[in-house]
Amino acid sequence: MLVAPRVHEVTPAPPGRDAELVMVRALMTAGAGGALVLAAGPGEGRSTLLRAAGAMGTASGWTVLETRGYADETGFPYAGLQRLIEPLAHLVPDLPPEWAGAPAEIIAGHEPAAGPLGAGLGTLALLRLAAGRRPVLCLVDDADLLDAASWQQIRLAARRLDHVPVVILATVGVDARGQAASADLPVRRLPALDDEAAQELLIRLVPDLIPDAAAGLLDLAAGHPGALADLAAALTPEQRRGFVPPPTALPADSTVRVRGRAALALLPGPTRLLLLLAASDPGATAGELAEAAAVFAETPAVFVETPAVFAGTPSVGRAGPAAFTAAGNAGLAAFGPAENAGLVEVSAAGVRFAPAVLRTVVCAEAPIAQRHAAHRALARVLARRGLRLRALLHRAAVAPGVDESLARELLEAAEGAPAGQAFAAQRHAADLSGDPAVVSRALLAAARSAMAAGRPRDARPLLRRASQVRGSTAVRARARGLIAEMRVRRAPAESRDVLLEVAAELMTADPAGALDAMLLASEACGRTGEPSRYPMLAHRLAGRLRDGSPATEMAVHQMVGLADLMTGQDDAAFGHLGEVLRLAEHSTHPGALVRAASTGILLGRDDQAARLARKGAALARTAGIVPLIPEALEVAAFAELAAGNYDLATEAALDGVAVARGAGLPELADAHLALLGLLAAFVGDSVNGRARMAAATAGHATGGVRALGDWAEALLDLVAGQPGAAAERLGRIARGGGSMALRVAIAPHLVETTGRGGEDFERWAGRTGQPGWLALRSRCRALTGAEGADDHFREALRWHASAGDSGFVRAHTELLYGRHLRRRRRPAEARDHLRWAVATFHRLDALPWAEQASRELRAAGERIGPVGRAPLTAQQERIAGLVAEGATNREVAQQLHLSPRTIDHHLRNVFARLGVRSRTELARLLAG
Repeated sequence: MLVAPRVHEVTPAPPGRDAELVMVRALMTAGAGGALVLAAGPGEGRSTLLRAAGAMGTASGWTVLETRGYADETGFPYAGLQRLIEPLAHLVPDLPPEWAGAPAEIIAGHEPAAGPLGAGLGTLALLRLAAGRRPVLCLVDDADLLDAASWQQIRLAARRLDHVPVVILATVGVDARGQAASADLPVRRLPALDDEAAQELLIRLVPDLIPDAAAGLLDLAAGHPGALADLAAALTPEQRRGFVPPPTALPADSTVRVRGRAALALLPGPTRLLLLLAASDPGATAGELAEAAAVFAETPAVFVETPAVFAGTPSVGRAGPAAFTAAGNAGLAAFGPAENAGLVEVSAAGVRFAPAVLRTVVCAEAPIAQRHAAHRALARVLARRGLRLRALLHRAAVAPGVDESLARELLEAAEGAPAGQAFAAQRHAADLSGDPAVVSRALLAAARSAMAAGRPRDARPLLRRASQVRGSTAVRARARGLIAEMRVRRAPAESRDVLLEVAAELMTADPAGALDAMLLASEACGRTGEPSRYPMLAHRLAGRLRDGSPATEMAVHQMVGLADLMTGQDDAAFGHLGEVLRLAEHSTHPGALVRAASTGILLGRDDQAARLARKGAALARTAGIVPLIPEALEVAAFAELAAGNYDLATEAALDGVAVARGAGLPELADAHLALLGLLAAFVGDSVNGRARMAAATAGHATGGVRALGDWAEALLDLVAGQPGAAAERLGRIARGGGSMALRVAIAPHLVETTGRGGEDFERWAGRTGQPGWLALRSRCRALTGAEGADDHFREALRWHASAGDSGFVRAHTELLYGRHLRRRRRPAEARDHLRWAVATFHRLDALPWAEQASRELRAAGERIGPVGRAPLTAQQERIAGLVAEGATNREVAQQLHLSPRTIDHHLRNVFARLGVRSRTELARLLAG
């Protein structure tokens, strides 16, 4: 008799837990058994994740067994284990007699006579027997609250599950130091949710919540699932729809807040006051906090209007002037009790709360007088240190009402400040001013800074508010333009039309604002391939912009050059765009550099484009313009791809994925994943290519991502010898499924599959004058059936040599020329070209292409064996040698001046090439 799988409700995957579910799925598909402990604090989603894993097991036909730890059962030996194995009671008679006794006694509620070891081995035997009929998934929630005997037996079984399809998933809490009760089993500490995941969870909890109300809730929750659930449950219908402001603190009865309040109540007064200082300024360093505490000690009465109870809880006691004095005298040592309780981690850089939402709780539990006192103390310290903007932010936090002078100071100090600080200052300035002109200017500036800081959710409500301020129509137009800017990737046609309308409205009153809108509209036009009225407006606006500055001159050349390119005036276009690249060499504006880099790709100057894009990324990182960093890396990756530098392109895209994910920019992360999929497809790696494309298109993929997916699949079709399928996909892009630049880029492959479609590419490649693109032009001429195919192929190889190309693109040309010669019964000539292609594809780890070239070489009369593993590249050899010597990925990265992600990528390729599965096997192989 089979055990019926435990029925679980359909449980959607919890947002932000993809990495953990991948780990669980890997354990379940390995077929060899294993265990994983999921560690998290209360309300951080560990039980929800366990339920999702149970639903996965049920859907896969596994036997799902469950148990849970309860604090009041810890004194009953084997109580937790009894619940886990009770559904297997009918299998006990099938066990060998020496193993059957202990499980039977445990299921019956008795302590086993065989003792702890016998109980563990009997349980293991029962699980093995059940797994012989159907894989088994054991779910153990709150394992650290199980009775000691049960947890001991479960751990014993987990360590002996090799080659048995039994997976044990357990959840545990964390101790005062944030460490899990792991008992030497593999542990995954659940991180806080990122912005994207938190927003998804909030939408699930409150589907009718308007976006403007969501922004503040996400800040309050700080990525804590339980806090989000508490906030969602407390929202009134009016708050959900935006008629009433959303909460500014967690509900008083919130589970997260109640637990935080209880933890704070156990701390001495000076410690709580230091925590309040740290919570009042997340960016404060340890030295600044110590100095602020000393300010309290000097003049506590200045900061505390009335003695107050810190948390409204009698057990906490009073924290009046004496406590401030004690905090100041103790300095950073007063943090000790909070550190020992695992509530904070203190370093020279500042204070990190654990969990992060505790910062919200600390502020909410402090009386308003003490919150104001903390801000005033910090303002005094920061002003004394010359940190004007941060000091002004603390003054603004306690401003009683309209303060035009403070609003002006905030706007002045925000100029040139990091985007995050500028956003806070400009938002405060809008709240402190009563002048509609100042308010609208501050709101627009705050929205721009929010976008630059990677916080688009904060920008939207500010823009809507700006559009409602009485006054200039130009303000409303700029607000509409910024909203459209946020949608350029997702809805390029709609954004293009809005931006062009904005440019037309601003052309007379605000030419500089119109220029900004036109530069954004050009990106939208490029993504749609449809210029609309862009060229006409560009030439009209160019006549109004005459301030003479290099930045404006560069932007005007960019705008007019793109307009000319859209209307087929190639000579004029290349002239203007060439000026953009000349001026860009002297620019230090990251946005302008990234636009110039894109222009470099349009002109075929790939090396210059990659260099400008990387410079733009570095400057954006320094300036704190978060979204521009992955945008710049995306352009750099495209430029390196166009130049044939696949390793450099992969490195840029890997960095881009990480930065975009960390900044909560899913569309940019998907774009980089799609690029990685395309790069894998270029070398014929169908597994990685399709996996990355699947990840990129899993959500709401943009048209650009889908077009890259078509290109990647077409490349895989080519290497698989299916030119018809490749032609269909490439034709879809050529008919409007991709941007103007992408349609040019795919042309050589379209010509390869169809023998036609290279007219635009022919004209464009000739304009560039770049040897690499002229080589592809000659190759396309050879493939279109024109007279003199041999001459065109030889010309292509001369251009490749002139460009210094000894990589994949030239190898592809050699393969096509060798195939051409073989089919015309000239095998001896064909073999020279095919040998070169085989060797190069081997060197580049493009084994599917090497196999295709080898088949052609065999057909040309060469006797060769099947394609085997190629030797390592020079880069791979260096990495493999260092790893074999015991270096970590980070140490290798530092030595070779690469990122750890790039090292991880190369190391996976090394393992695949050498057929090893671990660093130990690699070391043995290289040593032997």
